[in-house]
Amino acid sequence: MTDAPNATASKEEVQDLSAITHEEIFAGHLGGKLSVELSSPLATQRDLSIAYTPGVAQVSRAIAEDESLAKRYTWTDRLVVVVSDGSAVLGLGDIGPRASLPVMEGKSALFKKFAGLDSIPIVLDTKDVDEIVETLIRLRPSFGAVNLEDISAPRCFEIEKRVVEALDCPVMHDDQHGTAIVVLAALNGAAAVQGRATSGLKVVVSGAGAAGVACTNILLAAGVADVTVLDSKGIVSRDRGDLNAVKADLAQRTNPRGLTGTAADALAGADVFLGLSAGTIAEELIASMAPESIVFAMSNPDPEIHPDVASKYAAIVATGRSDFPNQINNVLAFPGVFKGALDAGARRITEGMKIAAANAILGVVADELAVDKIVPSPLDPRVAPAVADAVAAAARAEGVA
Repeated sequence: MTDAPNATASKEEVQDLSAITHEEIFAGHLGGKLSVELSSPLATQRDLSIAYTPGVAQVSRAIAEDESLAKRYTWTDRLVVVVSDGSAVLGLGDIGPRASLPVMEGKSALFKKFAGLDSIPIVLDTKDVDEIVETLIRLRPSFGAVNLEDISAPRCFEIEKRVVEALDCPVMHDDQHGTAIVVLAALNGAAAVQGRATSGLKVVVSGAGAAGVACTNILLAAGVADVTVLDSKGIVSRDRGDLNAVKADLAQRTNPRGLTGTAADALAGADVFLGLSAGTIAEELIASMAPESIVFAMSNPDPEIHPDVASKYAAIVATGRSDFPNQINNVLAFPGVFKGALDAGARRITEGMKIAAANAILGVVADELAVDKIVPSPLDPRVAPAVADAVAAAARAEGVA
């Protein structure tokens, strides 16, 4: 394959990023990052009569008689709402709905840039699960898909489950599943570089929150047999009596060797470390891993271990940051996933669709894989179309389209 234009950042561009000033950042957000553009002309009296009264009444009457026509004659069928309560924003924590809005606007901008999808951020001034679910049910006629974003665990699991059950459209909590999709793509890429099968890897997942649970689930679904999960108190194991329902379920499906204890006990001889928590991991623990180990230190802006330190022991290192190789970034997944789901008219996003997305991401760079390129660049224009096609095909094959 030929290199895609603007697919990678040059050394000079990375240096420029590190030199961005406070004034530049705030200027880039002045007045918000989104606007509404017209898709039909509105320059003459005739245009006005078609777009608004009296012409619009004909369209409204038609939809009143056949609600399915709203998909064709309004933007709802292609509109994604980015929904948050501001309770778990980036690495900032619970900063509230108004402070979360710049992040949600940014997410909507990425939908437009990479998938051509219109998107509107909606931030809700409540953390009540019932109120959030009820709000989205009432708003359902206004949108075609829901991207849940930056909602704290464990509430995010219940909210997503209930919204999926209540609505007849694609719903995905990106902090869970977008992360999981890209992690699976990256792990498959790293294993391919090393000539190993992912199914035989001993994987340690540090973090049992939204991303940690979803990544564990997709790795298990993809055939990784040996996954051990860590939380702030150590290995999530069946003998612990302090686990919530989500972690108790994980304990039943992970840790096949019955490990107990701390991160040191989990990482000794492990092949893969997947960091999805705000904590740090000691250098000596990475040193205790198996030869040719793989380290994904994904916390932002401060990885669990600095990539340069991890590289002293690990054969392949990835992070969530843009200033190191192998950036594991959700933008590789969610624009194409939602586009593919909407293209297919999917009623939901299934595990098979997520795995198809991961395979498509890796497929973009299948002929270019290297220790410092296990996934495409987030700016690679080939990614979103490939993911969308794969997700739409999977939706049709699974009968959810």
